[in-house]
Amino acid sequence: MVDARGYACPKPVLMVEAEIKKNNPSELVVLVDNRTAEKNVSNYAESVGYKVTHEREGRDFKLTLNK
Repeated sequence: MVDARGYACPKPVLMVEAEIKKNNPSELVVLVDNRTAEKNVSNYAESVGYKVTHEREGRDFKLTLNK
């Protein structure tokens, strides 16, 4: 899991990129707390072959990335 809440872009994308490069997970849960990060992380994940599922949890967004 990548908890990127509290970070402004591009930091959430960089955190997700590092996790994918390090572990190449088949599933990765990412938490963000703003729409810009939600959109940018989703775009990045899709560009490297992940399908992204979005859920809203209070003020936060839970993105589940699956290959």
